[in-house]
Amino acid sequence: MLKFIVFSLLMLTGVQSWVVVQSLLFFMSFVFGLFCVNGFFMGSVGLGLGMDSVSYILILLSFWIMALVVGGSQSVEDKGNFFFVILSVNVLLLLSLVMTFCCQDYLMFYVCFESSLIPTLILILGWGYQPERLQAGVYMLFYTLFASLPLLVSLISLYSSGGTLTLGLVSSAEGSKLILSIWYVCTVFAFIVKLPVFMVHLWLPKAHVEAPVAGSMILAGVLLKLGGYGLVRVLPLFTGVSKGFVGAWVSVGVIGGVVVSFICLRQTDIKALIAYSSVAHMGLVLCGVMLFSWWGLGGAVSVMVGHGLCSSGLFCLANMAYERVGSRSLLVSKGLLNFMPSMALWWFLLSAGNMAAPPTLNLLGEISLIISVVSWSKVSVLGVGLLSFFSAAYTLYMYSLSQHGKYFSSLFSCCSGKVREYLVLVLHWLPLNLLILKGGTMVYLMY
Repeated sequence: MLKFIVFSLLMLTGVQSWVVVQSLLFFMSFVFGLFCVNGFFMGSVGLGLGMDSVSYILILLSFWIMALVVGGSQSVEDKGNFFFVILSVNVLLLLSLVMTFCCQDYLMFYVCFESSLIPTLILILGWGYQPERLQAGVYMLFYTLFASLPLLVSLISLYSSGGTLTLGLVSSAEGSKLILSIWYVCTVFAFIVKLPVFMVHLWLPKAHVEAPVAGSMILAGVLLKLGGYGLVRVLPLFTGVSKGFVGAWVSVGVIGGVVVSFICLRQTDIKALIAYSSVAHMGLVLCGVMLFSWWGLGGAVSVMVGHGLCSSGLFCLANMAYERVGSRSLLVSKGLLNFMPSMALWWFLLSAGNMAAPPTLNLLGEISLIISVVSWSKVSVLGVGLLSFFSAAYTLYMYSLSQHGKYFSSLFSCCSGKVREYLVLVLHWLPLNLLILKGGTMVYLMY
């Protein structure tokens, strides 16, 4: 693992050239893809670093999404808007993500988990769209830090009771039922906010709406997966007490997803709609992780990867429309089919992925998650059914309102799309639909 981390650091020397950094990121994705890890065991272990199948998939996703982020942010270089600084920030963010996913020590994991917040904040404050980006940055900072401090206390308590924080060697938490319950909530809450789950999700739409395209793509593509990955790592320490909270988490995930779906149907801002849809999808991921079943874990990882590719592509599309129309409002950016006809195909393909239509990876993951939730409780069929229905409803609402209708009267001509933009969209869509061919590997990777 150290070679990839050193390679990421060496990329900082090439930030003066946009093409060099993008080429190196694709090269790293290709090379890392050859280091395939099969099975739920640790490989490439050394110097406190290592990875299992979940870490491997998420690190590969980080490299891939970051390469597409650089491709989608070409307008920053065209305008000369401190492009070498944004490249440096993106490379540092990638470094913190890779370190987070491959750390074998809980305290090191916490440090890397929190350090990813700083480059994200710089992206929002430095290249955001409106003056409200300051408020969005503060929201994100305080939500995440407020939830993370109890996690630090929890990890220190684990060290004092067990004498180690190395992954796999930490003994399960022990104590009275009340103390264990408080300890469990303090540990899990940081990842619940990062996921995010309904009721602690308010920072996410603000951050997405104000962030530049690079910030939105990396936030939706990888940063939200930190919450799910963290839950996978810490929940085995609380197997006893966690069983008592499963009903609460499944209720929050399913009912919260339905409520957020209603919120999506009321949105007029494209980016806000895509951001809220992320909260609905992550609700199902929470259910899958909390149920302690192989179907749930496999489905959660599949949905995280599929959502990362699909949501990042939708934010990229929203930015392409914004660069031409000058507005993200669905009331202004109507009739895109009339003057960007070839781009409408990509709107359709990625919208189909967002509603988990075949043959996308999202479908595979959602089937696994639905099986796991319904097998846990038959009552949850109603909530899961509504969640799936409204998922299709708000995606169709976004697609139909943006593509059809009479376009804005001040638009006279427009570039339908550049080769670079189509390449970025193809590289989002291909993995999303080709990975289902290895669906057995994706779902049963955790065995």
